[in-house]
Amino acid sequence: MNVNKFMQQLEAKHPGEKEYLQAVREVLTTIQDVYNQHPEFEKAKIAERIVEPDRIFTFRIPWIDDKGEVQVNLGYRVQFNNAIGPYKGGLRFHPSVNLSILKFLGFEQIFKNSLTTLPMGGGKGGSDFNPRGKSDAEVMRFCQAFMLELWQHLGPDMDVPAGDIGVGAREVGYLFGMYKKLKREHTGMLTGKGLEFGGSLIRPEATGFGALYFVRQMLQHAGEDIKGKTIAVSGFGNVAWGAVTKATQMGAKVVTISGPDGYIYDPEGISGEKIDYMLYLRATCNDVVAPYADKFPEAKFFAGKKPWEVKVDIAMPCATQNELNGDDAKMLVANGVRFVAEVSNMGCTPEAIDLFIGNKVIYGPGKAVNAGGVATSGLEMTQNAMHISWSAEEVDDKLHHIMSEIHKQCIQYGTEPNGYVNYMKGANIAGFMKVAKAMLAQGVV
Repeated sequence: MNVNKFMQQLEAKHPGEKEYLQAVREVLTTIQDVYNQHPEFEKAKIAERIVEPDRIFTFRIPWIDDKGEVQVNLGYRVQFNNAIGPYKGGLRFHPSVNLSILKFLGFEQIFKNSLTTLPMGGGKGGSDFNPRGKSDAEVMRFCQAFMLELWQHLGPDMDVPAGDIGVGAREVGYLFGMYKKLKREHTGMLTGKGLEFGGSLIRPEATGFGALYFVRQMLQHAGEDIKGKTIAVSGFGNVAWGAVTKATQMGAKVVTISGPDGYIYDPEGISGEKIDYMLYLRATCNDVVAPYADKFPEAKFFAGKKPWEVKVDIAMPCATQNELNGDDAKMLVANGVRFVAEVSNMGCTPEAIDLFIGNKVIYGPGKAVNAGGVATSGLEMTQNAMHISWSAEEVDDKLHHIMSEIHKQCIQYGTEPNGYVNYMKGANIAGFMKVAKAMLAQGVV
């Protein structure tokens, strides 16, 4: 396989899908050498098959707002690959949603789910609907209309969606209620459900918690301790909240959070009631973080800027794709950052990643670092299938084990002759090999 030639052909087929093409190039570039050592992969056209979704559903979603006016949104579900298990991946409700973003997320999900060691394939979906500012009744009507179009293509052994940006417990509840009514079955078809009807303990925190379990292992492998380290975090939603909470418990000091309006720098660290205030901000302040500096005068707000200019030991992007670019990476490297861990999906641009790896900064890619969220969703699926409910301690123990296994796979495939661990290469090869071998075993289907 020649990656440049392959990508030219793919770009011609999918022009303008920049996020999707970026994700494909990253994976193929890192697995190219291993792929070319397996002529059976080339003969079965594994690369050509794995980069294209099995199918994509696109549909319109008409719904009626509280004023009685008809609104129309677009909905999508990308069922990417089910070689190792049913399609699994979140639903994102946000005005920025388009097919390129969902294909990138679904493609990443294939390998992330493979790394968890759980039997889950890759998928993603969503809509350009914005739940922000909508009433509960409007969100309910939209979710019901969304599910009315998709329900026949979902099921616990077929396709299991979850939440993502804009899809929290409220939206999952409404989606599940409509599915249950249409299907006339109570099954574990969605994850991220309420505890009262099949949800799992620690699911809201799982992405952030799992990320810190992985980061701690990155540091330990490098002979360092997370205790006493300073951390820059972006975002302030559930993922960032979970990361800040667990980092503080581990003895690190998180000094930044951010929103679309800018970032907060709190030199005393975000802990205690300040962590609780993050949830208050999310619920009441329309996606802005500036009020934090009013509430806690020791903190400073920097309007229109990102937190990557702050001198820290560890940087953890937790907001959205490509939020940390080459210029940001230069500032972090110049300030002596030692570790970077993507908690958002594809949080760093290719230029930033190249700078980190070129400067021997230890960089953890999202498909490994943030796999704790989907891992806990997989544990929720298991509890639903067994008709049981595990304690928070049991779920957390299993999450610890899964993140440890992911780290081991990254070390196995990513350690270079000089001892530097290229976690991106390790994660991509480990995730790919499992799926490729399953596809090969199942024939050309």
